Amino acid sequence: MATLSELTVQVLTARMSKKEMTLEELQNEMVTISKMIKAIDEGTLQETTPETPAEEPKLQKINMKKVFKDNEVICLLCSKGFTTLKRHLSSVHQTTDKEYKKQFNIPAKQPLVAKAYSEKKKADALKNNLGAKMQAGRKAKAEITSGEVFESAVPAVKTKAAVPAKVAKKK
Repeated sequence: MATLSELTVQVLTARMSKKEMTLEELQNEMVTISKMIKAIDEGTLQETTPETPAEEPKLQKINMKKVFKDNEVICLLCSKGFTTLKRHLSSVHQTTDKEYKKQFNIPAKQPLVAKAYSEKKKADALKNNLGAKMQAGRKAKAEITSGEVFESAVPAVKTKAAVPAKVAKKK
């Protein structure tokens, strides 16, 4: 049979594989686990039932300057930096940007994009006059949907070509 310290190490190793711990947390966890194993062994462990409802985890205070940098945005779930965060959240963490913002108490208007990337895209749009092109496209769409009919080069209804009768084969 395994000793108290061996069992403690096994349980602690399993916990550490799922969660990173500081030295202080590690020591506290070790003491707690060894006490619980000892109580189980002696038969004195009393099952505790939570009488109060479980509290919601408290939201962490986020340093916005450290998370939203000029050249990258740090993912608070995995601590990696990205230019844009939306695709990473959906593909790796299977969460939406709205859920992510709610989870970490990030303002809804805060973009999940690096500032430099956003500014570059804005400058490119201004340079290529995309605002005026978008406005012209919206105006054209509004004219089409307002009831004006325009002639199309392609006929609206396609007709089938006549199928020739089968030619009898000569014998």
